[in-house]
Amino acid sequence: MTGCHTRQPGAIMLVGLKEYGEKRDFTRTPEPPPGKKQGAGPLVFVVQKHAARRLHYDLRLEVDGVLKSWSLPKGPSLNPADKRLAVMVEDHPLDYRSFEGVIPKGEYGAGEVIVWDAGTYSPESGADLFIEERRQAQDVMREGLQEGKLKLTFRGSRLKGSWALVRMSGPNNNWLFIKHRDDFASADHDILAEDTSVLSGLSIKQISAGHLPSVDPDPELKPAELAGARRAPFPTSVTPMLAYLTSAPPAESGWLYEPKLDGYRIVAMKHGGKVRLSSRHGLDVTQNYPELAAAIAGQAAREMVLDGEAAALDENGRPCFQCLQQYLKSTRSGQPSPSPLVYYAFDLLYLGGYELNGVPLLQRKKLLGQTVKESGVVRLIAYFEQDGAGVYRAATGQGLEGILAKRADSTYEPGQRSHSWLKVKATLSDDFVIGGYSPGQGNRAHSFGALLLGYYDADGKLVYSGNVGSGFDEGSLSDLLKRLKAIRSDNSPFAAPLPLQTPAVWVRPELVAEVKFAEWTQDGRLRQPVFLRLREDKLPGEVHRYATVPAHGEPDTKVENPLAAEVQKILQQIASGGDNPAINVQGHRIALTNLNKVLWPATDKSPALTKRHLITYLLRASPYLLPHLEDRPLTLKRYPDGINGEFFYQRHWDNPRPDFVETVSLVVEHEEGVKEFLMCNNLATLLWLGQLGTIEYHSWFSRISLAPEGSFGEPGGQESGDITDYPDFIIFDIDPYIYSGKEARGAEPELNPQAFAQAGRVALWLKEILDGLSLSSFIKTSGRTGLHIYVPINRRMDYRAVRASAGTIARFVQQEHPGEVVIDWAVEKRTGKVFIDYNQNVRGKTLGSVYAPRAAPGGTVSVPLLWDELGKIYPTDFNILMVPGRLAAMGDLWAGILDAKRDLQSSLKK
Repeated sequence: MTGCHTRQPGAIMLVGLKEYGEKRDFTRTPEPPPGKKQGAGPLVFVVQKHAARRLHYDLRLEVDGVLKSWSLPKGPSLNPADKRLAVMVEDHPLDYRSFEGVIPKGEYGAGEVIVWDAGTYSPESGADLFIEERRQAQDVMREGLQEGKLKLTFRGSRLKGSWALVRMSGPNNNWLFIKHRDDFASADHDILAEDTSVLSGLSIKQISAGHLPSVDPDPELKPAELAGARRAPFPTSVTPMLAYLTSAPPAESGWLYEPKLDGYRIVAMKHGGKVRLSSRHGLDVTQNYPELAAAIAGQAAREMVLDGEAAALDENGRPCFQCLQQYLKSTRSGQPSPSPLVYYAFDLLYLGGYELNGVPLLQRKKLLGQTVKESGVVRLIAYFEQDGAGVYRAATGQGLEGILAKRADSTYEPGQRSHSWLKVKATLSDDFVIGGYSPGQGNRAHSFGALLLGYYDADGKLVYSGNVGSGFDEGSLSDLLKRLKAIRSDNSPFAAPLPLQTPAVWVRPELVAEVKFAEWTQDGRLRQPVFLRLREDKLPGEVHRYATVPAHGEPDTKVENPLAAEVQKILQQIASGGDNPAINVQGHRIALTNLNKVLWPATDKSPALTKRHLITYLLRASPYLLPHLEDRPLTLKRYPDGINGEFFYQRHWDNPRPDFVETVSLVVEHEEGVKEFLMCNNLATLLWLGQLGTIEYHSWFSRISLAPEGSFGEPGGQESGDITDYPDFIIFDIDPYIYSGKEARGAEPELNPQAFAQAGRVALWLKEILDGLSLSSFIKTSGRTGLHIYVPINRRMDYRAVRASAGTIARFVQQEHPGEVVIDWAVEKRTGKVFIDYNQNVRGKTLGSVYAPRAAPGGTVSVPLLWDELGKIYPTDFNILMVPGRLAAMGDLWAGILDAKRDLQSSLKK
């Protein structure tokens, strides 16, 4: 790492990239060095969101092997009335189109960068001529750049349709970026509210929290290179995948959210110049949607299969089922429809000789965005990767039925109803078979009174579920009565006699009705049912009663909380059980004792905290704490008489232990023979340890599980040695030796503002180095005087190699800041400086776990931080009383930390 500021030789500099290269030190910045590449196919563009000294956006267009670049201080706007300043800057290498990460402080453009949009573009020439041929397109671009006027068609995830770049008079580098009026223009939609990367899904905030995107993501997906894709002949038919109903959006990360539209499911298939549109049952409905068939035929892909929803829009631009019925009537009669048809494509199942069912959904979505050219008829349905509850509120607030939640890693299961796809609706509704009706009375004497409804059970028998007599208007009453009379029957289609007070008219079970209702009663009847419509697209044999899938918890800004009901139940047991309650935890009985014993005595800044406070905190924090303890051997610190009493460490358990407590047998240095190490893999164990007076939970940096990598040891997947020899993290313990002046002689420094502020500055210096190595880094308070930095890494290097690498990084920080940083073990050399302890990177050594309490005054907790919180917070801000509220508001900032792993060897080779 020495010589870090020596600039690399400039022999590779190209004339067009000379300025780019001269502004950057490529031994420090992770940005790609100058280099010219020749692309193929359509020209590409990228828009990067860049949190430098001021937040801005960078538009880059491929021309002649480089990216012509403009800085947009206010970003792009979909409103044609907005003329956004675009300042032309130096050309960038073509490799820059996939750059995301952190440009270190001190480097040109220091700050976080994400790929906000990416795709292909074409220059426009003449009235409607899009220049697609690469050579001709670049000729047109050169001419437009020279003249100072470019007309462009973008095919990105966010920028779509026609745009203009026009050079202003005066300085040659000032241009205007303007949206042309077309189907994609909007005066109302704030496109900048979409704030995540189209490549990694990360936001600037997430990168600030420590996540770094994968190294060198490729914005262009190719079917042949996608895991799960397979060579296959073009399918003759596809039966769509279906969703289960649930009551709330999932809580955990890893889900995508789409608005649920009120239309008909259509599979669009293009093959050999021909288009076939199929219903959910495989029926050919191409003739019903001539505009859609023509639009699919005009797509560039020669072979593809799309899954989507056909909808018609009302005067406010919202999907309207009655409008769709009117559209279909108009099509059949040959009359123009008053409502425009739109096909919202949400999945890509086949492309260019490859079946994509086995490809994860998120990759199918991205490939769909690259493949489909949107128009007035064909559009891509919007999807969101965060805040399912917010998406649900927005969808229902716009009058939509609700949303669909789909696992981002789910494969496509044709014809199956899958728990990987869930629908969340504003009101309960379902489909029912019409088995008869009751005669009308009063003003309904000319029609019918109510429909008799049912569903098929597992034995194929029609089960009665109640009557629906509301939700009809005169038109639907008249039309439905005609259809019912045509299928009258002398026999009841229901398996059992119906408890009816009036005679019934039976019909053959051929019609399906969608009905909304308040709830199911205990005897299996619908409460407060209201007729919505006939389901022309659904067969009676498909109608079953499916149980609602349990909700996955709170909005997904928080961690999934499968323990929520259990936690609330136990809290009630503790509240009503006095000082010595016996609680039931996941089927296990645990006797709690002396809950009113003080563990943290009162201070002038905090009240006394008891064992009851500790157990309550462990309960509330368990959904966040347990995932970080799972499968990790522990060293525990037990304080039976509180933090001022005697304490002892415990790693092994020689006495009888409850069956729910898991252990692992390991051989460790400096201990004879095989030892049983305690682990905390469930709520029962966590509370049992709390009952034993365990305040501090120190976890290993390696695990006994292979997941998520599936292998460890040297690259290539060959396992070598004990799995616990290979850590998940590099650890840096930032410990300030800056004294408050109140310490006793020979005592360690106590917590003080000056020391903690300096620890924060050193942590940021260290982060700059890690960012330059493209290593994600996560920070937390120690819960005492310092900070801990965790760097997730692939388990290919053992502790010895990881410790050596950590030492190299720590020494570099010390060399850069010798007056402020020390790595020496001699205490006398640390005074007045911040100690970076990298020696914790040893098998069997531990640090206090994230979200674990500490035996420090006030009941402090080791809490993860956003990097930009340094300088704004203090360790005593976080204790066992306050942290549950922070978790409820911010969720787990370390969620998915193991998904942010990087290959340490590859990073250090830089």
